Amino acid sequence: MIVKVQDTINNFIFMATYKQAGVNISLGDLCSALAYAAAKKTFPSRKGMIGAPVNIEGGFTGALDFGDFYLVFNSDGVGSKMMIGQMTGKYDKLGFDLLAMVADDAVCVGAETVAITNTIDTSKVDPKVVGPLMEGLQKACVQQKVVIPGGEIGEMPDMVKGNLWNSSCIGIVEKNKMIRGQNVKPGDKILALPNSTFRSNGFALVRYVLKKKFGEKWYTKKYSGNKTWGDVVMVPSLIYSNALLEILGRYKQKRLCEVKALTHVTGGGIPGNIVRGLGKYGALLDNLPAPYKPMLELQKIGKVNDREAYEVWNMGVGMFVISNEVEKIQKVLKKHGIQAVVAGEVVKKPGTTLVSRGFYENGKTLYFKP
Repeated sequence: MIVKVQDTINNFIFMATYKQAGVNISLGDLCSALAYAAAKKTFPSRKGMIGAPVNIEGGFTGALDFGDFYLVFNSDGVGSKMMIGQMTGKYDKLGFDLLAMVADDAVCVGAETVAITNTIDTSKVDPKVVGPLMEGLQKACVQQKVVIPGGEIGEMPDMVKGNLWNSSCIGIVEKNKMIRGQNVKPGDKILALPNSTFRSNGFALVRYVLKKKFGEKWYTKKYSGNKTWGDVVMVPSLIYSNALLEILGRYKQKRLCEVKALTHVTGGGIPGNIVRGLGKYGALLDNLPAPYKPMLELQKIGKVNDREAYEVWNMGVGMFVISNEVEKIQKVLKKHGIQAVVAGEVVKKPGTTLVSRGFYENGKTLYFKP
């Protein structure tokens, strides 16, 4: 007997959610709003001075005015992906995740990341952990032409269980090359940059599903072939910054073509991020790339519905580029091994409308409010 997927959905009680995994997105958004409100109250203190702040509502980074250019700053970390590194004993690729989280935020305003600092907070200093972490970050930074001018290691056995790794980056962008989405309009094309990894977001749900299915040692369980679940969820992030800067132009370099907006798909998934570059408009995404296969398998075994999956994971897209000069952009990105696809276009209706490629509702149109 053939059972239609939709029939299964109608009679199915979905189980795993981000909230059940211990992450409350709405409270997180509220706390972010409180933090930004406090930050903005510091802005007047440098009015008329070098380094006066620029108000970028909903942006991926903060900017300071330095005359002919802006310096941009942003911070992030590898999150609970570090916990899986601790479980598997594999730390050498997490540096790519750390750099991706900040450099790919900075490039969303057209900025070239120049330097990154990092802090390792740990319950016990261990060279077998710190060494591989920093070696991986070194390789990622050399690849992306970023320097590490400093950092900090804090041993805090009474406060930290395991290891926490966070970073801040500084970037530069000329004022006339700052990207703020001001020219976005309905009909503009949206390119999706594929991503075959979870990157560094949504790991609380990843761990929750796999632990419920396989137990404490889930990371040792076979996924496919000779790969374990630990292997497939620890694939490092692809960093887009270097490739995009060839299009956008590094400091004092010409821009190859017009890019109206860029959005990095991190916490909040596709619907939570694509709208951040569209202003009052929305996105119609009817040709998204296929999700990373382990995400579909996690949906299946954890009974994670498509809406939840698109709001928590990147579902196969790490970055969106809004531009009408599609061929030029695709040609440059292809040189860097990135097969960008036209995933949809900007529309008048606010929010995100997408045709799902998830496990349960493949082909069904989902709408997410802005």
